Amino acid sequence: MSIQSINPATNEVIKTFEEMTETAVEQAISKSVETFTTWKKTTFSTRSELLHKVAGLLREKKKDLAKLISLEMGKLVSQAEGEIKLSAEIFDYYANHGEGFLKDKILDPVHGQALVRCSPLGVLLGVQPWNFPFYQVARFAAPNIMVGNTLLIKHASIVPQCAIEIEKIFLEAGAPSGLYTNLLISGKRASALVSDKRIKGVSLTGSEAAGASVAAEAGKHLKKSVLELGGSDAFIVLEDADIDKAVEWAVVGRINNNGECCIASKRFIAVEEIAEDFFEKLKVKLAELVVGDPAEPNTQLGPLSSEDAAVHIADQVKRAVEGGAKISLGGKRVDHAGAYMQATVLTNMLPDNPVYYEEFFGPVAVFFKVKNEQEAIDLANDSPFGLGGSVFTQDIERGKRVADQIDTGMVFINHPTWTQADLPFGGTKGSGYGRELSELGIDEFVNKKLIRVSELSDPF
Repeated sequence: MSIQSINPATNEVIKTFEEMTETAVEQAISKSVETFTTWKKTTFSTRSELLHKVAGLLREKKKDLAKLISLEMGKLVSQAEGEIKLSAEIFDYYANHGEGFLKDKILDPVHGQALVRCSPLGVLLGVQPWNFPFYQVARFAAPNIMVGNTLLIKHASIVPQCAIEIEKIFLEAGAPSGLYTNLLISGKRASALVSDKRIKGVSLTGSEAAGASVAAEAGKHLKKSVLELGGSDAFIVLEDADIDKAVEWAVVGRINNNGECCIASKRFIAVEEIAEDFFEKLKVKLAELVVGDPAEPNTQLGPLSSEDAAVHIADQVKRAVEGGAKISLGGKRVDHAGAYMQATVLTNMLPDNPVYYEEFFGPVAVFFKVKNEQEAIDLANDSPFGLGGSVFTQDIERGKRVADQIDTGMVFINHPTWTQADLPFGGTKGSGYGRELSELGIDEFVNKKLIRVSELSDPF
């Protein structure tokens, strides 16, 4: 079976790769196990040096890597360069702080002496998505390599060139063979690997269906798993918000990465005092977006990642309208070669609509008007997802109170949900479990071992 790299701006095949054979996969796993036996004994300074080199190579190759991202999944080149910059920052962050995060924790028991020591688990499997092909890998790879684990990566099938390039960067940085291994295989074959006894944990970023499948397999074999799944972030605008600033951030929150972002703002909830003003200004800004080739510097909205993605979101809009929703802007495919979709705003979306609880993974905003703050909170929580959310208000303490009542893993005040190396990332409910990034992100795949020294007179 082959894996194709397709340019979504033209829907033309760029390059074709053959999947790895079962023999090649077996050799990769064995090599990763072998490398773990030596890598786990390396010093933190050795691991840190490698991560810094990876970060340096990312910065050195930034422009070429950004073009590759854009070519394979349609991201605007300027945003792709930002992704490479963020990825390098993540590698540097764990190189600089990993040893401190993992240092022994000295306990003070009633009897004797004790400490908790972090040690690596072994070979980990990472199943990564296409929408941030370098950043998603960085936030899994950097902390776990610093811990002393070795990694097998099953990247998304639509970004094979990005996947291959990441492995090359690790090798160029001096990583031993088997430390970071790219597996060119299908998702179905990756799920089957979870049962392999040599693989000690699995992390997946992807759909709910993929997450449920991997989690079930991991649970069956008593393995740790971390899941970052979909999101349907609420963007709440209260009556005391700076409306112009809220509109500015609403466009960024919805259209960043062409709308294909788990933490994108997707449901816009405004209280009635300012709802009309916010709504009209938002439509104007979205209508002004320049749609075109993601490689062109003036483009503001590029194609979706694939023709299948464009067909899917166009069908979602169609089903939403059939269920009673109204199109206030856009709603159609762009008359342009490639996987393009118009910036779209839907209103009158009610709970009985067949797509009310679905995630819109593309440039589609759903707008709601509510009577007050409490209705905004209730509506924000009326979702199977719980990844992120935003609250816009000039009263910061009020914003914190509202944030505290939103059932998500992350809430940002006066900013759409965002990410950076030193902030924990993760959700709840249907958005998965576990955390990545920050100090929390290095704790997921470690054995926190208790070491206790007893006194001769210890009664226990």
